[in-house]
Amino acid sequence: MLDDLVARFGDAHVSLVAGLIVGAAFGVVAQRSRFCLRAATIDFWRGSLTGRVAVWVLAFSAAVAATQALIASGALDLSGVRTLNQRGSLSGAIIGGAMFGVGMVLTRGCASRLLVLSANGNLRALLSGLVFAVAAQATWRGALAPLRDRLADLWTLDGNLSLDALSLIGLPHGLAAPLGLLFIGVGLVIAWRVKLPAGQAAAALGVGLVVAATWALTSLLAAASFDPQPVKSLSFTGPSANMLMLVLQPGGRFDFDIGLVPGVFLGSFLAAAVGGDLKLEGFHDAGGMRRYIVGAVLMGFGGMLAAGCAIGAGVSGAAVFSTVSWATLFAMWAAAGITDALIDRPAEAAAAPAGAAAPAQ
Repeated sequence: MLDDLVARFGDAHVSLVAGLIVGAAFGVVAQRSRFCLRAATIDFWRGSLTGRVAVWVLAFSAAVAATQALIASGALDLSGVRTLNQRGSLSGAIIGGAMFGVGMVLTRGCASRLLVLSANGNLRALLSGLVFAVAAQATWRGALAPLRDRLADLWTLDGNLSLDALSLIGLPHGLAAPLGLLFIGVGLVIAWRVKLPAGQAAAALGVGLVVAATWALTSLLAAASFDPQPVKSLSFTGPSANMLMLVLQPGGRFDFDIGLVPGVFLGSFLAAAVGGDLKLEGFHDAGGMRRYIVGAVLMGFGGMLAAGCAIGAGVSGAAVFSTVSWATLFAMWAAAGITDALIDRPAEAAAAPAGAAAPAQ
């Protein structure tokens, strides 16, 4: 069926529609689950296993379990996955991941979360998302590209074994899907303990399933297309930069990435409208605006340097056990925790009344 669609409408149009559909599905489940790496990271480092941690664990583990099941069944061929078959940068993953982690704390949301919140009326997220896209484009093909290249070349990995995290540490690939299922159980236990609503837990699992489904879909598109097509899953750094350039310079190629960003926006908007979550929100002061802009620049540069955002590296890439993606994810978690400890916690403690505990974000 997909072959017939490609033959009739062409690679670009089929990929564009696929991106729109996947983006809309992700927008719905991300909005309803309140999926956010930044929120989960902060709660974790503050020693609280909250509903936000449960949401992230459920989404991440569902992506791992479902993606690895697709690989085991032969439905997903990893030979076309760039992060597993081309030279990777550990220095880019560590430095870029750390910058992204700092940035998502300053903007109070990762790239995908900013897009979801923008569709709900959050003007802080909208401005941050635009700045993020500009910084990502400048890092990819603009003034910051030479610096990105120098940092990426500091420590590189070559060879399939070193790019595959499981092979690197000597674990059989057959353990990946069971590990994912085990962590789904962990997430469900946390969700039960904190009384996470069943609908929110189901939506969190949906986030992971959309990631896995996107791997399978792009694999099918690559097999059916006449032109070479990358096998990939959800990511928002490159697509945001591509969408920005299409707006500024019309006439570019339509593809999966171009459909993804407006698809997420539409899905999140519809989910928020149905759930009564649409609400205009802006900045409270100039200091807050500066904080968000700095954070967005760090995320844009860091995400492009690390070749992935909180979804692209932290879930999609980690689900196929890319060494570079796992390094990026760990760097994000560590940097976000340190940033929260150095900036937000002291500010909350100073603002709290005498004798009162600082509120968790």
